[in-house]
Amino acid sequence: MSESARPQFGIERLFVLALLVIISLAFALLIEPFFGAIVWAVVVAVLFQPVYQKISGWLYPRINLAAFLTLILVILLVIVPAILLGMALMQEATSAYASIQAGEFDFGGAFVAFQNSLPAWIQNQLAALGYGDLDTVRPQIEEAVGASLEFLIAQAFSVGQGAFRFLLALGVMLYLTFFLLRDGRTLAAQIEHVVPLSESKGRILISKFFVVIVATIKGSFVVALMQGTLGGLIFWALDIRGALLWAVSMAILSLIPAIGTGFVWVPVAIYLIVTGAVWQGVVLILAGIFLISMIDNLVRPILVGRDTRMPDYVVLISTLGGLQLFGFNGIVIGPLLAALFIAVWQIFAEMNKAERERQARVRASYDKSKP
Repeated sequence: MSESARPQFGIERLFVLALLVIISLAFALLIEPFFGAIVWAVVVAVLFQPVYQKISGWLYPRINLAAFLTLILVILLVIVPAILLGMALMQEATSAYASIQAGEFDFGGAFVAFQNSLPAWIQNQLAALGYGDLDTVRPQIEEAVGASLEFLIAQAFSVGQGAFRFLLALGVMLYLTFFLLRDGRTLAAQIEHVVPLSESKGRILISKFFVVIVATIKGSFVVALMQGTLGGLIFWALDIRGALLWAVSMAILSLIPAIGTGFVWVPVAIYLIVTGAVWQGVVLILAGIFLISMIDNLVRPILVGRDTRMPDYVVLISTLGGLQLFGFNGIVIGPLLAALFIAVWQIFAEMNKAERERQARVRASYDKSKP
């Protein structure tokens, strides 16, 4: 009986595995439109899990009410400020674009002034490339700057035009967040049991997953908030127009470790210097090097690298790769994949080490048993 049952069991197991793969791929395609909503629901649930645990401790056993109150905090502390900031940013970007269209910013003249301050051999190279004539340069630069602002405004308006889709995704995210807050620990335990690893190794993967989410969001967004706020205050103190726009731009670009904010303050500082606002440009350069950039160099490794135990260069490369592949969601997905990659290789190395030690014990036992 057992002999005839074994092949049947093998066929059934292969069929179930194949069916599992097919159904899982079909389900992934089904939920793909809400991939971003699901990712951020997981992120928010993990970040606010300590808050939920504290509230549920006060209200126990009313866990539904605890999850609902935590969700209200998420809306008040995260969702509402993000929407208000987006509206203010869209208004300021529209105003800046209108100023450029009205000719209030002479980017072409600033470029030529900067070019004239360069050594002669560099000026000759630029002239050879066709950038020596003001009438040629001005339209190209103004077109590039205008196109950038047009893209930013178009993205903002696309959100407004796709309001239903945005609200639907936001609703899905909040709905999932509620259940992940309430049932998150139970789901994590179920996943741990499903993963075909020993209890200790499964726990390592699950804990790595949660640690990376908390560390990445904590590090990236705290650094973004600090750099964007400080940069905006510096721009406002130097009486540079569009301080909010520059602040948000630096906050977004600071998500690219090490070099992000430089894409904002370096060109602005150069523009100030070549247009005659020398002291403002010099102050901005000094503030950018010794204040804005130092936040990234000092705070990010402490908040991200220490908790995830990943080198700074891995955090940088995985963040850039995540942004390239997954867009804004890659801020979380990139470092998470890198951390899980490291964790899986650590588990594999430990398994190999344990196997080598077992074989060594077997050989030693065999050698002792020999006459």
